[in-house]
Amino acid sequence: MKEQVQLDVSGLPLHGRNEASPTCWGTAAFMLIEGSAFAVSIAIYLYLLSIAPSWPLAAAPPDLGPGTVVTVILVLSLVPNWLVGRWAKQDALRKVQLGTIVMCLFGVAPLVVRVYEFAALNVWWDSNAYGSIVWLLLGLHSTHLITDLADTVVLAALLFTRHAGRRRLGDVEDNVLYWNFVVLTWLPIYVCIYWIPRL
Repeated sequence: MKEQVQLDVSGLPLHGRNEASPTCWGTAAFMLIEGSAFAVSIAIYLYLLSIAPSWPLAAAPPDLGPGTVVTVILVLSLVPNWLVGRWAKQDALRKVQLGTIVMCLFGVAPLVVRVYEFAALNVWWDSNAYGSIVWLLLGLHSTHLITDLADTVVLAALLFTRHAGRRRLGDVEDNVLYWNFVVLTWLPIYVCIYWIPRL
């Protein structure tokens, strides 16, 4: 059987930016899958709330302090994150290098506060269904913070090597998109954990 070429793509660039990048599509697919996991977890939270005789179950509402500090840090991080994305589009390597270091710090800061946040939940994960779902929501989001921090640290290191270039700047743009996802998914989780028990 003779093979027939359907489409010759040998002339296409090895990497692209934005929608031309397979990494961008992979990041979008990952966000879709992870966003579904967040949506299912929030749906479970709301279901448990609807069948519980009282909410929270046998616990005081979580202390607002640590969760609110995390929220403020995450919202503030959107400004330098947006700047890093803009600089990456402009191929401003030096600015992107410095901005990525700043984003590494913004990745560490909420994780430090998150340690105190778990203690401020006023319930253990194995106490009851309320404790389990609250710890699941916080743990799921913490995993995403850790994942993005690891990605940002690796990108920051690569940006200071000979591997820095247009391809890495495209990776930075994808990382900026993912950080926005991490921040935006936190907002409904914050409402569920901290404000719904106070209604």
